[in-house]
Amino acid sequence: MNMDFNLLMNDIVRQARGEMEASGYEQLTSAEEVDQAFARPGTSLVMINSVCGCAGGIARPAAANAVHYDKRPDHLVTVFAGQDKEATAQARMLFGDEHLPSSPSFVLLKDGQPVAEIGRHEIEGHDPMSVITHIQALFEEHCDEL
Repeated sequence: MNMDFNLLMNDIVRQARGEMEASGYEQLTSAEEVDQAFARPGTSLVMINSVCGCAGGIARPAAANAVHYDKRPDHLVTVFAGQDKEATAQARMLFGDEHLPSSPSFVLLKDGQPVAEIGRHEIEGHDPMSVITHIQALFEEHCDEL
């Protein structure tokens, strides 16, 4: 029974990763990859992914669709909470003391520094369209036109 659960979870994780990659997000799976990504100049949207229902039903669809906008970040990256623990911990450390760890969530960086955040409490219980609108409002404020 436990093996079946592990197979199911592996399949869910594989699907969740695939959704983000298909949407143009780069998977960061180690602390070194996080450091390299955060050192890039310009704007970056970091999506903290997870296997929960609000990630699959709201956050990932919002992440995929929000990028179809006149303004968007230079870089799209994701770390997977509960799966890539080292990468997630490094990202959260670099977000700074003001960051409240939650997953799923989004953090917009400018030159490696957080400028805006959308936490789980702003995702869970909301519809994907309202999260898309929230993300795009951050793009409007902080990102350049394509």
